[in-house]
Amino acid sequence: MHHWLHFLDKYSSPMQILLFAGLLCICWNIENIAGLAFNYKKWRHAFVNAGFIFTNIPVQFLLGFAFIKTIQWTGEHHFGIMRHLHLGHIAFFKQHYFIKVILLFTITFVLLDLGEYIYHVIMHKVKRLWMFHIVHHSDNVVDVSTTLREHPGESCIRLCFTLIWVFLTGAFFWALLLRQIVQTFATLFAHMHYRLPQKIDSIVGLVFITPNLHHVHHHFKQPYTDTNYGDVLSIWDRLFGTFQKMPEEKLIYGVDTYMRNNEIANFKSLIKIPFGKYRKAKH
Repeated sequence: MHHWLHFLDKYSSPMQILLFAGLLCICWNIENIAGLAFNYKKWRHAFVNAGFIFTNIPVQFLLGFAFIKTIQWTGEHHFGIMRHLHLGHIAFFKQHYFIKVILLFTITFVLLDLGEYIYHVIMHKVKRLWMFHIVHHSDNVVDVSTTLREHPGESCIRLCFTLIWVFLTGAFFWALLLRQIVQTFATLFAHMHYRLPQKIDSIVGLVFITPNLHHVHHHFKQPYTDTNYGDVLSIWDRLFGTFQKMPEEKLIYGVDTYMRNNEIANFKSLIKIPFGKYRKAKH
């Protein structure tokens, strides 16, 4: 187990890049085979969203060092929730190390997922932060390429918030990495231009965010835009009263204040949105 965790620590960055690229290709092809009816130019749409890869790489690279230093500090100073569980002092976990690892990961996963929920709500409720988040929401077609559509300003805000949450929880690096692997799959899955059969969605959606649920979050008008904030787990939306369903035929993607094609399908215009004048939601 120790060798496996050391391997994750050493090769985390290339693993994440390869994983994301691989899952993106798989989800892309699932959309092609079994996705919703296409009424848009998929490659042109993806090309606009892919532009954000190049603006976000520097942000993620620089803040990656901050994550490493933060985790090193919390480990050295025994700081954070996870550092004070003292599971190693319990005889059962000394004998069953694998179960201890699973429990530590589960607790870390739940705490970090709660942090992502809180972050997402804040991005919707604070006007200037919402202007950054609008870039993601303004996509008038939701598919796997929409996961790439994040303003570099929001990437910085999101990673800084996650950094604070990692600091407070004292998350172990290996647990954070495994959580990111699950999050990568969940994010791509939730944005797929595909919907689960209703019976399956009603079961899976009890715990996890599905495409059916996340598509509601991308509906162009409130109050639906302010629902289903969950990152991987849907339990927070159910717990805090932000859970909502909506029939597929009523869904319209985008944001009602940014529906003009010259604004939402042009990379330069999208980059400028957060620095423009706030537009009040239409009713």
